[in-house]
Amino acid sequence: MNANDTMVGGDHYKRHKYETWDVILDWELGYLDGNAVKYLSRWRLKGGVQDLKKAAHYIQKLIEVEEANGNPGK
Repeated sequence: MNANDTMVGGDHYKRHKYETWDVILDWELGYLDGNAVKYLSRWRLKGGVQDLKKAAHYIQKLIEVEEANGNPGK
C-alpha cells in the first residue's frame, strides 16, 4: 500500500481525479505556492471561504518574497 491509498483526516482530496500532493510535486511547487494550491483544491469540500482566505494568505506571502528577491513579474 502506498500513501495515496490512505487518507488521514477526511476524504476531501480523494474526490478529485488527481491527488493534490501529486500535482504539487509534478509542478515542482514550493511551500508557499504548494499550500495555496492545496487550499484552493479543497475549499468547496472542506474549509469553504476560510480555505480561500488561507490560499490568498500564502499567495500574498509568495508575492512579498518574490518582490523582495527582485522578481516583480512580467
